[in-house]
Amino acid sequence: MERKGNLMTYRPDIKVFDATIRDGGLVNNFFFTDEFVKALYLANLRAGVDYMEMGYLADTDIFKVDDFGDWKFCKEENLRRIVGTNETDMKLSVMADVGRCNIRRDLLPKEESVIDMVRVATYINTMPAAIDMIEYAHELGYETTCNIMAISKANTPDIEEALALLAESHVDAVYIVDSYGSLFPEQIQSLTKMYLNAMEPAGKSVGIHAHNNQQMAFANTVEACSMGASFLDATVGSMGRGAGNCAMELLLGFLKNPRYNLTPVLAFYQDYILKLREEGLKWGYDIQYLLTGKMNLHPSSAIAFTKEDRTDYANFYHQLFDLDP
Repeated sequence: MERKGNLMTYRPDIKVFDATIRDGGLVNNFFFTDEFVKALYLANLRAGVDYMEMGYLADTDIFKVDDFGDWKFCKEENLRRIVGTNETDMKLSVMADVGRCNIRRDLLPKEESVIDMVRVATYINTMPAAIDMIEYAHELGYETTCNIMAISKANTPDIEEALALLAESHVDAVYIVDSYGSLFPEQIQSLTKMYLNAMEPAGKSVGIHAHNNQQMAFANTVEACSMGASFLDATVGSMGRGAGNCAMELLLGFLKNPRYNLTPVLAFYQDYILKLREEGLKWGYDIQYLLTGKMNLHPSSAIAFTKEDRTDYANFYHQLFDLDP
């Protein structure tokens, strides 16, 4: 499989996907102000971003509403408070986690919602439940993706079987998700080929959602793109859980499509992202996240390390060996 496109051209199939509110919400329990969300919405519109993820469709029977901001639950009235009826070219998305949402209760028919896409997040071993959710969302009129999390922990036969099932479903795109930030471009290349070989014959797209534990999020996103992935996730200022994600400012600066405009993203960064950092919110590459990425571990221990303001990196590294299965 050859690379698609080159550094001097652009591919019209590319879709830039902003996940700042959803992944960034894991940093502050989704307590974004309306001003922040509205400003990001307008910045994405001006920047030519194709999709904006507004947050999660989480189950209020599992998550206490008072413990989180509105974007953990994405109620229709709260969405409309920000975007109105979204009479724009930019589409809106929510994420639904298998086992952490009640999609049959909380997801409205598409004609009653400003949401355009439902992204179903699943681990490889809950694929049947994910496909059931995908089919339900499709029946309601939504575009859908399947985001297979922690793919670095899955074995090849299981991935191939999951992809075969998804190829037969109504899903529109399937995502490579480097949840632990442990993968390198060579591995991303191999995975992208595997995903495309399964999805392209079925008329489906492939996406990439990368984490920056080893400062590979941008490189891995570019690698997946060059091999043919078309849905590219990014967040402004790399804001996201733990080490964060591929930075939107890097991605838009890389892509050659003239309809993408970097300036609105830079303005949002300087006016809003810097303020969050000044207020004490922490995310982004640091040694503790490098170490969990290196060892292909969930970043929860590194997040706790960060909250405790620890700097005993060598000791933490050796503690991780007890967590490594």
